[in-house]
Amino acid sequence: MGNLTLRVRLRLQSGIIPDVPAPPSLEASAGQVLHRGVRLQPDRWKGYEPVSETIGVIGLGVMGKPMAKHLAAAGHRLVVHSRTRASVDELVAAGATAAASPADVARAATIVITMLPDTADVELVLAGANGVLSALQRGTTVIDMSSISPVATERLASQVAAKGGSMLDAPVSGGEIGAINASLSIMVGGDEAVFAKMKPILAVMGNAERIIYMGRSGAGQICKICNQVAIGGALAGVSEAFALAKKAGVDPARVRQALLGGFAASRVLEVHGERMLIDNYKPGFRTKLYQKDLRIANEAAAAHSVAMPTTALVTQLVNALVASGGADLDYSAIGTVLFGLAGTK
Repeated sequence: MGNLTLRVRLRLQSGIIPDVPAPPSLEASAGQVLHRGVRLQPDRWKGYEPVSETIGVIGLGVMGKPMAKHLAAAGHRLVVHSRTRASVDELVAAGATAAASPADVARAATIVITMLPDTADVELVLAGANGVLSALQRGTTVIDMSSISPVATERLASQVAAKGGSMLDAPVSGGEIGAINASLSIMVGGDEAVFAKMKPILAVMGNAERIIYMGRSGAGQICKICNQVAIGGALAGVSEAFALAKKAGVDPARVRQALLGGFAASRVLEVHGERMLIDNYKPGFRTKLYQKDLRIANEAAAAHSVAMPTTALVTQLVNALVASGGADLDYSAIGTVLFGLAGTK
């Protein structure tokens, strides 16, 4: 949107999360798509040529819905399916066609994108009764953008190949704001030629410079595990730093301000550090989903005989948060566990 970009701040309860680009007017005109009051970058698609194939999108949750809206805004022909009828209705209003089942999506589309919470959900949607595989057309590309087990990913990719299709695992990083702003990082595993063909479609939903081919099937999921491991260590470190500062009588907000100017600066300190300071844990990414990701990370570590003691500790903090009723809080709330232990909560 260039010089027309305004900076808006999305308020979550009593706090604020980082700036998100928005256009001057939030009133949608013809061909423009809104998500939570934010117009999805209509000027971005000037000169873009959508593929002729129909794209199916299964899973229209916190992440999947804005991602699908970007595809619609870019001019793609969509068929969608989700357990949440209201989300389906929003996409239909944006020009998509509703499908009654994953199998119906596969009958209508030769590119099928899934964005679902867990391994079991992806297995059910792809390989379950009335799933995608039951109606898969030869030559179809399945792009799973969920964060799931790499072992399950490889197994599902083999099943798709047996039906004459191809599968990419393409998990993302950037959270709901990245999905709304089409700035997601996307880590892709699978056949490189298929990746090259699908990259323009992925770029509609993410940052083209951050769409990285990782290698064989499952490699994208391994990269996503590494992402979650790195974030966990950073979250724990920021939480401990704030707990120490407060207990010692130093303002954690000033500590954060100082650290952002040095080598300790990070997106975790910038974004989640602010959440901790204002005690705002309205979810961008729910703790129960992060708990799932850490479970996958620990399983991968065991499978490859890799010691990950920091991740093991973070897992226990997450387990404690979930046990105390925080499953649906943003995962940055693991700081509250450490604040409680320090007596600074």
